[in-house]
Amino acid sequence: MPGPLPTFRPAFPEEFLQRARDTARRKTAPHQAVQRSQLALLLYQEPHLGHAEAGQRVGLSASQVRRWRKRWAAGDFSLADASGRGRKATFSPAGPGPRQGGGL
Repeated sequence: MPGPLPTFRPAFPEEFLQRARDTARRKTAPHQAVQRSQLALLLYQEPHLGHAEAGQRVGLSASQVRRWRKRWAAGDFSLADASGRGRKATFSPAGPGPRQGGGL
């Protein structure tokens, strides 16, 4: 028994769909961009598809599909991660730190 229809149904602009088609075909595109492109194209073709079903077809979780669907429905037609997502990159400052054995 299928669940309720998805709440967020983005209306994809043709320009975004063309970029998604191009990205999905590129051999050197990052894997995440290809998955997101495939998701956008799938949701364009089958807008009533559930989160879990769509995610299974493109290799994403239902929560990832929900997040991207919501973002696209709000008008943010991008394939890149939003700033502020995930762990921030860090680097060690130059020189030995207090516990790095610099005094040996």
